[in-house]
Formats: sequence, C-alpha cells, structure tokens
Amino acid sequence: MTSPQLPAVVEPARLTAALRRGGALDAGAVREVKVLHQRDTVVSHIVRLGLRYVGESTGAPQSLILKTPNAAFAASLANGGRREVDYYTQLVPQMPAGLAPRCFDGHFDEDSFAWHLLLEDLTDSHEIATAWPVPPSREQTFAIVTTLARWHAAWWDHPSLGETLGTWASVEDSAQRMETFAGHYDRFADLLGDRLSEERRILYRRLIDQAERLSQRYHSRRHLSITHGDAHVWNFLLPRTGIDDTVRIFDFDLWSIDVPTHDLAYMMAMHWYPERRQALERLLLNLYHDTLIESGITGYSRGALDRDYRWAVLWQIMRPVWQWSINIPPLIWWNNLERAFAAVDDLGCEELL
Repeated sequence: MTSPQLPAVVEPARLTAALRRGGALDAGAVREVKVLHQRDTVVSHIVRLGLRYVGESTGAPQSLILKTPNAAFAASLANGGRREVDYYTQLVPQMPAGLAPRCFDGHFDEDSFAWHLLLEDLTDSHEIATAWPVPPSREQTFAIVTTLARWHAAWWDHPSLGETLGTWASVEDSAQRMETFAGHYDRFADLLGDRLSEERRILYRRLIDQAERLSQRYHSRRHLSITHGDAHVWNFLLPRTGIDDTVRIFDFDLWSIDVPTHDLAYMMAMHWYPERRQALERLLLNLYHDTLIESGITGYSRGALDRDYRWAVLWQIMRPVWQWSINIPPLIWWNNLERAFAAVDDLGCEELL
C-alpha cells in the first residue's frame, strides 16, 4: 500500500504505467511503494522509493528517486523545476546513454508550480566523490571532466539548439541582464567598502562597460552547446569501487545554451584554490579537448579552447555578486570571489578587456 505522505504520481498503477513507457517493466506490475529515505535540498525534496512487484519483473528497478519541489521555495524557484523537468523529459531521451540518470516520468504544472521527476536510483552503484568543499582526487576529476566533455559534445552546435532545445538570448537580453547586474554590483561594492580593492572595482567597471563586445562570442552562435550552469564536481555521480559504469551528471535546473567553457571555468576557477587549480588546469583542458575530438567535434582548436576558457574565467567574477543578490551565504560567495579573482590574475584575463 502506498505511504500516505507520497504524492499521487507514485501510486502503483501510475508507477507501473511510467515504467512500462520507459521500457523498464514488461508483464509485471508495481504492487507496493515505500519510502526508504528522504531529504530536502534548497530547491527540492528528494525521496528514495522502494518498489515491490507482482508478476514478471526481471530487470525492473527495485527503487527510484522521486524529486519534487521544496515546499518553502516552490514558487520563488519554480523556474528551476520547470527547466529540470524540461531537461529530463525533452533532452535526456535524445542523449547518448550513460551520461545522466534515466527519467521515467516528469511533469511541471504551470498553474500550481507543482512538479515531479521519477529518476533512476543510482544510490547503490554511484556516489559523490567527496564531501563539499573537498576536491576529488586527480583520477576522479579526470573521469568527471571526460564525462562533461562527452556531454557537451552530444549537443555541440546541434541543429535543434534554439529551435526545439532551449532558447537563444538576444543582444537586448544580454544588455538587460548586464544592466541588472550593474545595479547589484553597485550595492555589493557599497556593502564591501574597503574589502573590495580599487583594482577589483576597476575590473568590474571595465567588464560592465565592455560586456557588449565580450558577449559577441556567445552571439556568434558557433561552437556552443548545452551547458549545465552549476557544474561543480559535487553534481557528478561516480561509480563506487568495483562497479564498472559511467560517471553521471545530475541537477539540471540551470541548463542553457552557452559557451561550454563556462562549465569548466565554474568547476575549476570558481571552486578550486590556486594550488589545486594550477596543478590540474592544463591537464584537464588537454583531456577535455582530446575527448571532444574523440567524440567527433571538428574545427575547434586547442587554442580556441584556451581563449574561451580565459573568457569564461573572466565572466566568473560576476557570479559571487549574483549569489550575494539572492542571499546565498557569505561562506559561499566570499570564497568564490577570492578564488575567481585568483584565477583571473593567474591567467591574465584582464588582457581581454
């Protein structure tokens, strides 16, 4: 019997139908659903469901992940739920297998902002590499970046970008976003006072002033892909020891069409302190480019990757300001600010201005 705390989407009959549509269940049927574990994140409520069947169920999943909105933020963060449902229901079916968890059902209700996703449960086979904010090992990081490159390659200059997959930001959209950012930045700078140096203030003003020129890289609509938008290493699931499987990416509430190096810059420049970043940065960029080539991407040189990476690192100094503007804790945005500026200095990104 279904637990009363579960939504109607996991009633046995509806689960049976979803699993059959997804090709995961043939003749049998779901008989019982129970909660194995549940937890809240900032955006969502995650429930691990245990399933029991009647009839033939060989190969059917014994558990699933149900993802629904966190009730406290359902309205304010509704667009994230909408985007993630869109990703799993529209994009995942067109992707190579083994890059993201399988999705068996998903829906977003525009009237109530209620949404749900029924996802493959990888709890027993996969794990996050480390507890935040400790970076993963070199071997784990190589596996993560290889999967990110394959994922980007799957959508690289895809003919459906901006048509049936995602939308293009116009020049006017970019200008409006920068105007909004400039207002946030002024308040941010006033708050920090002498904790934001004059050199950094000049860099921010130059970035704001030259944003239209810098945005031409995006508006060229060349060598773009679907980007994750929150591609830190803790949004990747790695196979547990002894498990022969692929790394999977999850949490797609910020995906968009963009320059792929934004994900790399966010992963390395934003989240790693200089020693770790300097030790791995070049190796990982080489690996990323090699993986693109192996995946069939042509016409994108190693030099072009370097230019795009430095360009993306420069844009990262905006992110701590955005985070501050939506009340992300200082523990996060202050450290991000320091790491991003360290990368900008190391890579000479000011030259781009």
